[in-house]
Amino acid sequence: MRWFELTFLLIVGALFFYVGWEIWKKKKISLIHEYHHKKVKEEDKKPYTAQIGKALLSVGVGLVLTGVIDFLTNTLYGWWIFAIAFCVGVIRVIYAQMKYNHGLF
Repeated sequence: MRWFELTFLLIVGALFFYVGWEIWKKKKISLIHEYHHKKVKEEDKKPYTAQIGKALLSVGVGLVLTGVIDFLTNTLYGWWIFAIAFCVGVIRVIYAQMKYNHGLF
């Protein structure tokens, strides 16, 4: 069961990391649903994609670390790291949405 958990968390974490990287570094705003960025001004798209991309990166890193820590130690410390990373990601998304899209939707 530990191998399945590790594999699952590594795959999902890598997916979040990849999508976050694409949004942040390559400015692929098309990976974000249209209604989440329809009010973002053209000059704000660069900082908006940076914030959203970094938020997804933090969730991805949290997932990967959770899998590795749980596999190596069989403790709940990994899930504490995930909870922190997830909260940081959600706060960054909400901040970016409120600042650049003037609302969550």
